[in-house]
Amino acid sequence: MWPLTVLWGCLLLPGYRAMVGPKEISGFEGDTVSLQCTYREELKTYSKYWCRERGIFVSHCSNTIYAREDGQETTEGRVSIQDSPQTLTLSVTLRKLTLQDAGKYFCGVSKLGRDESFLVSLLVFPGTSRLSKRPDSSSAEDTTLAPSSSSSVSRVSIPMVRILAPVLVLLALLLAAGLAALGSYLLRWRKEAHLAAETQRNEKVHLSHSHS
Repeated sequence: MWPLTVLWGCLLLPGYRAMVGPKEISGFEGDTVSLQCTYREELKTYSKYWCRERGIFVSHCSNTIYAREDGQETTEGRVSIQDSPQTLTLSVTLRKLTLQDAGKYFCGVSKLGRDESFLVSLLVFPGTSRLSKRPDSSSAEDTTLAPSSSSSVSRVSIPMVRILAPVLVLLALLLAAGLAALGSYLLRWRKEAHLAAETQRNEKVHLSHSHS
């Protein structure tokens, strides 16, 4: 088993991954999020795990949680993990998110020589979503990241900025178009006023010559 070198598990040929899953999940403080990583048939008998990526130049695991081989759910702190060989999926639930939980994690398969893994980015936004304001009767003051049971419903939140971004861009474009139209109108008005003044001046000169 090489959980300290799981990054190499992602270096597979293009289009050929031993394990796949969501590249990014997100939620607000206090939310519960869930994800599933799927793996190939030949990996169903190997031990599966979830861990947090550490290191800068060489990635390694910390806070590793291994799934039980009998398919039962394993819970440590605020993280739950369950391997389902029948469906070739590794399910992970993260409960009561905190800002410190944000980072990168690995779904991994422990095997001889080199682990197979998939890197997942977790984003945690400050504040609480309206969905997460329900009291949790089972809350024991956990301090380590751990998901709830497999029946927990994933509430992956989309930040409001992503929703408003297209609207803001459209408003900026409309404002720019309006300013451009106003500038063009003012320039045309000045040219017409200047032309009218020149015409009047020429007429006065012509009349003065005629009287002479």
